Amino acid sequence: MFSGFMVNTWTEASIMALVAGAVGFFVVLRGATFAAHAIPQGAFTGAAGAALVGANTLLGVGAFSLLGVVTIARWGRSGRNDVVTALSLVTVLGIGSLFLSMSTEYSEQTFSLLFGEPLAVTTSQILPTAAIGAGCVLLMALLYRPLVLATVAPDLAAAYGIPLQAIEFGFLLGVGAATTAALPVVGALLVFSLMIGPAAAARYLTNRPLVAVALSAVLALVTAWLAIALSFWTNWPVGFFVGTLAAAWYLLGRSLGHWRAAVGSQW
Repeated sequence: MFSGFMVNTWTEASIMALVAGAVGFFVVLRGATFAAHAIPQGAFTGAAGAALVGANTLLGVGAFSLLGVVTIARWGRSGRNDVVTALSLVTVLGIGSLFLSMSTEYSEQTFSLLFGEPLAVTTSQILPTAAIGAGCVLLMALLYRPLVLATVAPDLAAAYGIPLQAIEFGFLLGVGAATTAALPVVGALLVFSLMIGPAAAARYLTNRPLVAVALSAVLALVTAWLAIALSFWTNWPVGFFVGTLAAAWYLLGRSLGHWRAAVGSQW
């Protein structure tokens, strides 16, 4: 389980999980789960297009993630953000289905792009993923204070002169970068669950934002490790365990959060 090609799988999954968990906290905090669901679909389309023309799928993922970020950030300002996000989602899914229909490896490409192919990670993929992940974490660190303030008290943030639109764009850019890092391992559909489940659990377990970010990243990392190990032992898809464990973290975190609140109210 820890030899040969599996080393690449563990390394790639660890990078991806830490980035997704850290960014996921801000997704949950801002209530931006719909955008976090839509951007990976755009990344899926980019990967499908890159595979169709024989290009590096990571380039396609990054390009279409950026396109989704720019579209949601730009057009969401002048209208309802959820409507713009929904229209972006259906558009890129339509384009993605076209790309896949033109591919000679339809079923294989569909499965790997939607649900990931962690056992097919190569050594050449690790360095680009690590670079994207490091850039994403650095971006979130730079935005941390203004992003938290803009989320919990936007009027106060505006009064302090914080550019809310720039902060929103930076946040979405972080989501796009996290998607680019994670999609080759867990696929377009399961990036969302890895971002949301651990982060939602962390929000119930602590009221301190920085602690919640760290806890979300740790839970995402444990989720990825357990999913790979359980998949190796059972020969079941990694995606099944990622989705199930993410939901389990949320239910556990919510239960413990309610228990803490009940115990606290007794004192």
